[in-house]
Amino acid sequence: MLKLNGTLTHFSNPVANSKNVYSDAQRDVISIAKAANAISDIKTWPAYSETPLHSLAAMAKDAGLGALWYKDESQRFGLKSFKALGGAYAVACQLQNVLQAQLGKRPSIAELLDGQLKDALSEIVVSCATDGNHGRSVAWGAQMFGCGCVIYIHRDVSEGRKQAMQAFDAEVIRITGNYDESVRQADLDAKANGRIIVSDTSYEGYMEVPKDVALGYTVMLAEIVEQLEGEIPTHVFIQGGVGGLASAVAGYFWDLWGERRPRFVVVEPVEANCLQLSAKAGKPVVVDGDLNTLMAGLACGEVSALAWEILSNGADDFMTLSEEAVAETMRMLATGYKSDPAIEAGESAVPGLAAVVIGAQQVEFSSALNLNAQSKVLVIGTEGATDPELYKQLVG
Repeated sequence: MLKLNGTLTHFSNPVANSKNVYSDAQRDVISIAKAANAISDIKTWPAYSETPLHSLAAMAKDAGLGALWYKDESQRFGLKSFKALGGAYAVACQLQNVLQAQLGKRPSIAELLDGQLKDALSEIVVSCATDGNHGRSVAWGAQMFGCGCVIYIHRDVSEGRKQAMQAFDAEVIRITGNYDESVRQADLDAKANGRIIVSDTSYEGYMEVPKDVALGYTVMLAEIVEQLEGEIPTHVFIQGGVGGLASAVAGYFWDLWGERRPRFVVVEPVEANCLQLSAKAGKPVVVDGDLNTLMAGLACGEVSALAWEILSNGADDFMTLSEEAVAETMRMLATGYKSDPAIEAGESAVPGLAAVVIGAQQVEFSSALNLNAQSKVLVIGTEGATDPELYKQLVG
């Protein structure tokens, strides 16, 4: 029998855009038109390949749903995370900007990769703060294109994730504070040392680079659209964090499908629910404290300003998921549920799926979210075993 332990909370967004009008301000953050260059560029990178969209038919049937699709990012570019798309693409864009100013001509991605600009690239240093996956993508991009890289991590980032970034020749600096404090430290040091911040979260005075990060994610979304072969999901359950991925998903599908767009449900840890609290307050709210959660990639207390531009009225629902559901969902995927395929999923990959399964089987949530036998639900498995030691502990 399909059953997951765990508790949910639900908040229905009172200002969700019932008229489904995607505004010019939102389109300036993410749009089909703006995504075109990112999609064509990234598909030329070495080792690019499409990641699978699994149909979890057995799980859907037992949860009382019409369909359940799982986009599997566990092997993306060998980095095991969708973030391989965003951070590295934003690195490329920043390098193009710097070299255009120096050379008077904007180099192509091919010219960044072919070695002719090696000396100029080696003088440039990119930097960011990270929970792990974004920093790994930035470090990988820096190594691929040949520039320097300094990454900041907070006290709760595992040693395995630190070593994964060092493997791409990044200098990794650990601070004693939380994620949001590492963001501030990286920004401060970048200004003092002439580094280029490539962050996936936006804040006052820093808006353009996170747009490039989000555009990188659209490669995954364009793949999903092709893989769905004309189907349009009724629901998308997506993990929260600072909101960067959630806003990219909501914005891209909203711009593409308009009034036929899915219902967007954002899922966060109980201890790091800045998006849900912001929706309740009607404005961005900061969650202070340790942000303790097993869902390490979602341990964020401050909403990305750009993400909020879309999610403030583009997300229909905000949910939290309790910790005990995480490892159980990872194990269920690892073994393969009944006839469904076995899938490697990290701890930050599964909240959306867990919320669907638990919510569909509890009348309170299935009614509030309109989950039933006609529902066709898309979830995005954002990472694989990005910390192999932790994955082994949780899954066995």
